Amino acid sequence: MKKLETNDWIVLNNIIYKIYTTDNLDEMRRNLFDELKMIIDFDSADFYLASKEPGHMLCNPITYNCDLDLSEMYEDIDYSRGIVASGKMLIYRETDIISDEARIESEYYQKVYKPNNWHFALQMVLARHKKFLGTITFYRTIGKENFHYDDIFVLDLLKDHLAYRLEQFFKSKEMGNEKYTVKEAINMFCLTKREGEILRFLMSGKDNIQICEQLVITDNTLKKHILNLYRKLGINKRTQLFKMIKEFG
Repeated sequence: MKKLETNDWIVLNNIIYKIYTTDNLDEMRRNLFDELKMIIDFDSADFYLASKEPGHMLCNPITYNCDLDLSEMYEDIDYSRGIVASGKMLIYRETDIISDEARIESEYYQKVYKPNNWHFALQMVLARHKKFLGTITFYRTIGKENFHYDDIFVLDLLKDHLAYRLEQFFKSKEMGNEKYTVKEAINMFCLTKREGEILRFLMSGKDNIQICEQLVITDNTLKKHILNLYRKLGINKRTQLFKMIKEFG
């Protein structure tokens, strides 16, 4: 078990404090990486939230030193997908669930890890009450040694605090106490590029005629996009849209 020095405990206490007191979730996630870098050696990282759209698991990432993060694009071939979907809180090194030899030969490694020069990974699956909430993955570049169990010990001290914060975030959205920004809605509900454009136009107050002129599409095509948009958001009329989404953001 890792023996934390006084400075390490100060950093951890500061992280926990910011988990609960930083109002903006994206800012909290960015702060997490900046401060954890002082305790855990990693080169890149990503923090995904659980998607609200059926069939998709990951959305709305915050990344650290990731020029080309393709995790969400190739999540269907991720060998850890079954673990993530289990609804259990877990912290593990990828080499604990699949041999390094098998990882290197996998399609996921070739399409996600290799383009980023990553090799080893340490993942935290966040969940509460059997509900998947998000994942945090830390990466080390090729040539570095694997993560240690000491690193798992540090994350274990933070996991319950992070899961609780995410649970409260999702609850506030579901209860309507807090609206989604347009960007959050696009990521959370896996909206297409065109659906995102239409959502922005709707929230800016444009009517159907103006949107059709702007996008050079027919009224019937626009109506189909709006129906798909409403289906993904779980609503059926425009007044519900304004109650759910912030006007700006």
